[in-house]
Amino acid sequence: MDDGLLSERGAAIARVEPLTRTRAVRGPFDYRLGPDQAGVAVGSLLSVPFGGRRTLGVVTSLADRSELAPGRLAEPHEVLAGALPADLVSLAEWMAREYCSTAARALSLVLPPGFAGGVGRRLALVGELTDAGRAALGGEERLTAGQREVLERLDRDGPLSVAELGSERLRRLQGRGLVVLERRVRARRPADHAVGEATVIPPPLTADQAAALAPVLAAVGDGEARRFLLHGVTGSGKTEIYLRAVAAALEAGRSAIVLVPEIGLTPQAVGRFRARFGDVVAVLHSALGQGERHDEWLRLAGGEARVCVGPRSAVFAPLSEIGLIVIDEEHESSYKHEGDPRYDARAVAQHRADAHGAVLLAGSATPRPESAGSLPRLRLPTRIDGRRLPGVQVLDMRGQHHPLHPETRMALAEVRRAGRKAIVLLNRRGWSNFLSCRSCGHVWMCPDCDVALVLHRASGTVTCHHCGYRRGAPQRCGKCGSTSVARHGAGTERIEHELQAALGDEGFPVFRLDADSVAIKDRAAQTLARFSAARAGVLVGTQMVAKGHDFPDVTLGVVLDADQTLRFPDFRAEERTFALITQLAGRAGRGEGGGRVLVQTIAPDARSIMFAARHDSDGFLADELRRREVLRYPPYASLIRVVCSAVEAGAAPALADRLRRAIELPTAQLLGPAPLFRLRGRERSQLVVKAEDRAGAIAVVGAAVDALPRDRDTRGVNVSVDVDPQ
Repeated sequence: MDDGLLSERGAAIARVEPLTRTRAVRGPFDYRLGPDQAGVAVGSLLSVPFGGRRTLGVVTSLADRSELAPGRLAEPHEVLAGALPADLVSLAEWMAREYCSTAARALSLVLPPGFAGGVGRRLALVGELTDAGRAALGGEERLTAGQREVLERLDRDGPLSVAELGSERLRRLQGRGLVVLERRVRARRPADHAVGEATVIPPPLTADQAAALAPVLAAVGDGEARRFLLHGVTGSGKTEIYLRAVAAALEAGRSAIVLVPEIGLTPQAVGRFRARFGDVVAVLHSALGQGERHDEWLRLAGGEARVCVGPRSAVFAPLSEIGLIVIDEEHESSYKHEGDPRYDARAVAQHRADAHGAVLLAGSATPRPESAGSLPRLRLPTRIDGRRLPGVQVLDMRGQHHPLHPETRMALAEVRRAGRKAIVLLNRRGWSNFLSCRSCGHVWMCPDCDVALVLHRASGTVTCHHCGYRRGAPQRCGKCGSTSVARHGAGTERIEHELQAALGDEGFPVFRLDADSVAIKDRAAQTLARFSAARAGVLVGTQMVAKGHDFPDVTLGVVLDADQTLRFPDFRAEERTFALITQLAGRAGRGEGGGRVLVQTIAPDARSIMFAARHDSDGFLADELRRREVLRYPPYASLIRVVCSAVEAGAAPALADRLRRAIELPTAQLLGPAPLFRLRGRERSQLVVKAEDRAGAIAVVGAAVDALPRDRDTRGVNVSVDVDPQ
């Protein structure tokens, strides 16, 4: 330290990051610790005076002296219960730098769930069997049938809450000395929803599985920070590799994180891991109640649970001694966070694995070109049962006016006759894409976004899928008064209706799985469990239905409007189309009934569709990597996207142009500013930086954004930075 630093007379200094959202405030700030606050450490959560009010803060480091005079340092109001592990504090600071954000915003992502809202442990009145109670069960003491049932449950299941057993019976049993009642902490546990089969005893490995697993087990056993890509066709047994790798980590006295791409996949994954490892498995995801997430977080932090399963945010599980991080379906864009900091859970997992000396195991049947080009590949080229991948038939929809091709309708009818199951994928929810007036051509648009409103017939509304704006479905045109309102396109709601009318009955139910149908807590898990348990039926949905589900009795997969993603101006459009078709194809033909896949498209000759129809993942990856090398797209360069938005017209493009002039990267390519469609009432403009020097570009862009003056020209303009945009 500098000689000019002032001593704090032996009192420790806590350097605290106040959890504010504004970019203009950058910590950490020094606070003087009082004599009763000597236990404060890195990760401690404090209530501190900041800007004239009480603010939550996280201790990021400790010091003996401060650059400020002793009298200018405030003391924290109080040390709050709970603390962040020091490695999560370090991880948040790295994320702030890597994603051009602030430490406060990054730290807010790793806080204990419910911390800011005051969620704590739940106390409940609990009944426990006494020795006299156990004796009563086997003795001659007189018990009513209800009392005996209560005592037997306590004997079998251990202490249970009054709410579970009934207070009147317990009070009477307490009065006889057979039960003792006391207040205890009761963990809130997520509900279990069985989806598919889970094996307790590990099945024998195929030769390919054994060969793929060997280097993973060796790395876990040696405590090496190694990275692997498990590239296996759908149904090749990747999950068993994950389970064996987790078992190896636990046997080595270490912990594991298993990431899945969607909340909808979590119940099936949790079921498999709990069947194998029991109560050491915890689950974290945003669809849980705050209390459930809080208590699961505490189980992980306290070492009671040593395996965490969940989507993107589970990468922040407060585990110590991490030995393995699994990223299932690593190609999925849902691993990218949309808020600030716009982190990629796959990159965060890599950083965290390196910090812990852990193995990173990323798996997919359709890996990203970035992963295929950089990670050592472990191969699973065939399905574990030896069955062939389902045949894929491409159906040309040019000239077709019904959303279902005649061949598709016949195939679905055959599935119904055979008492089998089918999955139909349409990556668009709602009833119709947009509405227009047949008389004057008016299209109903969102008043706050430059996009058409989508018809949802069940709710009788038209809705914006970007900002959530909703109004009643129009009966007549507000421009010309005509009642001739046309519906264009089809979404999952309409396809569900079409199939219900043509095929649905008690013996062949139609299930729908999309963001609209699973808005209620646990609804996705319940829908999947019902589809799994049904003797026959069809599951209709968005891309949720294509991700990792294992239903052996599905014999038909259908992809509607398969070229939809190709119509987006996105260099990943081909990759996404290939992955979507391949993943949906992987849901079919896993059982004895075999399977087939139908792909409806108006672009039957598109290269991604042709590669997917041949199940040629290697061919597609090689072709895609050649294309990206020529165009200098990832993995041959890194992208950084800067978006300026403002309510006032012209303010966003003006600031974007100002930023372009401030970003000095002679070896990088700067694209824009270019306009984006208006979103939530804000005009937007974007810059894209394409650079081979990733670290240098991040540093320059971050510095340029941080250096923006807060003057009249920038007031009201929001700036967001997205490193590695999806």
